[in-house]
Amino acid sequence: MNTAVSRPFKVLGIQQVAIGGTDKARMKTLWVDMLGLTQTGTFQSERENVDEDILAMGQGAWKVEVDLMQPLDIDKKPAVHTTPLNHIGLWIDDLPKAVEWLTAKGVRFAPGGIRKGAAGYDITFLHPKSNDEFPIAGEGVLIELVQAPAEVIAALG
Repeated sequence: MNTAVSRPFKVLGIQQVAIGGTDKARMKTLWVDMLGLTQTGTFQSERENVDEDILAMGQGAWKVEVDLMQPLDIDKKPAVHTTPLNHIGLWIDDLPKAVEWLTAKGVRFAPGGIRKGAAGYDITFLHPKSNDEFPIAGEGVLIELVQAPAEVIAALG
């Protein structure tokens, strides 16, 4: 593998870990009541079939989200509950440049493009499965790329 590749962007760190299940209350018993994470928000999206509680550990630029997700409708897609470790989110210093460069290199993105995510940052997803047109993907893992805000870039960049 060529480690001297020049990229127009940088992965700064883990932004989030998303956990899917059928009962957020049961998940919160572990993550909030037992482990002491703080709930910082909620998010619902019919299009993404998700009812999500946003938790946090750490502070400032080192804060990592733990998103607990259950489907709004258990019979609809996407089925956020079928993969318990739903996805991992990575802070990116320049999301548009990352998407452009990765796409040109054959990385497959999930439908939806760059858009506002649950926590208010611009996001997009790498597809978990490759295809003939885009032979590089998450190899079974959904990966969210998240535009890092200025304070995270300053701290982690």
